Amino acid sequence: MKNLVLLSGTASDSHTWNLVYLQLLLEESGYRVVNLGACVPPALFADECEAERPDLVVLSSVNGHGYRDGARALAELQTRPGLAGIPVVIGGKLGTGGPEPDRADALRAAGFAEVFDDDTAITRFQEFIASPVLCRTAGTVS
Repeated sequence: MKNLVLLSGTASDSHTWNLVYLQLLLEESGYRVVNLGACVPPALFADECEAERPDLVVLSSVNGHGYRDGARALAELQTRPGLAGIPVVIGGKLGTGGPEPDRADALRAAGFAEVFDDDTAITRFQEFIASPVLCRTAGTVS
């Protein structure tokens, strides 16, 4: 098994099929997944990151408020000592007007390792999780 991934919806997003899809995609790629589900408030999100100490965090949004909610979740995570090195990515429908490169750049500047919000999102996400930087063999997982 590869690294542990903490998967979560954002605070205002009640959609779950995106999370089921991503969990299956990650598991089929060999990752262990903790799926927090939908409507996860920033404080609970950060609490779970502290408890699980994942190797990667994936935030997903379908309702079009991912930009705002994701920034809040990341800001909360960044207030927690010892969690700064965990890569956090976000994807889905992050704005109500479709992909906005300026907002994606702002999310990266805020600390997201990557933003997946356009027609190439799933392909790029699959390439990202296949990266040797994220991959480890079962014998080296702590």
